[in-house]
Amino acid sequence: MNQPDASPPVPPAPHSRGRHRATPQRSARGRRPLPALLVAGCAGWVSALVVVALKGTDVTTDSTHDLHIPGGGSLSLLRSVLFAALCVQIGEVAGDRLARDVARTLPGGAGDRSPRPWGTCAAVAGMAAALGLASMAAAGDGSLTAGLPELSEIYGTRDGRIAFLEANGFLFSALCLFLGRPVWACVPLAGVVAAEAVRAHPEANTPLLGMALTLVHLSATVLWTGGLIQVLRTMRAWHGEPGAARALLAAYARRAFWLFAAICVTGTFSTLRRLPLDQALSSAYGRTLIAKLVLVGAVAVCALLARRVLVRSRSATYGEVLRPTAAELAVLGAVLVLSALLTVAPVPRT
Repeated sequence: MNQPDASPPVPPAPHSRGRHRATPQRSARGRRPLPALLVAGCAGWVSALVVVALKGTDVTTDSTHDLHIPGGGSLSLLRSVLFAALCVQIGEVAGDRLARDVARTLPGGAGDRSPRPWGTCAAVAGMAAALGLASMAAAGDGSLTAGLPELSEIYGTRDGRIAFLEANGFLFSALCLFLGRPVWACVPLAGVVAAEAVRAHPEANTPLLGMALTLVHLSATVLWTGGLIQVLRTMRAWHGEPGAARALLAAYARRAFWLFAAICVTGTFSTLRRLPLDQALSSAYGRTLIAKLVLVGAVAVCALLARRVLVRSRSATYGEVLRPTAAELAVLGAVLVLSALLTVAPVPRT
């Protein structure tokens, strides 16, 4: 008599399974167009930056009749890759630490997910770029087609020695990642940043001051750009937790303000040291620097728009916050390329 009463609980199971299955399907359909748009947009923007790196030096030197730099396009592209590798690696460490600090302040298990690490790929790319720079310095004619130089030829030039040391820095950072110690990788990467500061100031007049300014300037730029890359990737991983993603971006914004201030101060002093005001518009270095300053201003505007959305609208969606923040990152990429162009452009005589 009781057996017919025991059967009714069975039918709800398919409805329960169907209900749980429908939600991920709707979520997947809602997210599916985003990666395709991101990939297409990133590919187009990166391609444009590659063209700027390859052609920018020739365009500026030809228009100002400055000294032509052999292989200037290749040098700019390789140094852009080196800067990007620094941003990805150091930003990944700083962004992960920031995400852990934010996650500890959130209730429950919010912020447990993290994006896939890119550090190893960035280390390999940075090492390859540094070896390319060392080879070009050893060749002396700005060419990459002469084959691999001898170690003695690399050490025979100042830029070759510095680039080879930078390649070793990326190699040691990759070893730290292989050992599962990503924080340790910051030590050799700090050496790479210091080597770039030394390379940028071969002048005999107060070189230590110039090195210190470049060291702070490049470090702040790398942390700002790399940190934003990792924050955006982490926000994507926390897509189902809008409160956690907003808290992470807000924490990054507070730190980015001081990085931006450091970039402005050190950049201003470096410009006053190296660029005579009467040559700001008549030299390739001055024109490239002005273009960089315009882009830095655009970055600041994008950052302010993102913070405004973050502060004024607590119900803002991930996409509403992402748009100005992604634009900030895109313009920062252009700033890195112009910074690489500045390392190749001939410095005006004071």
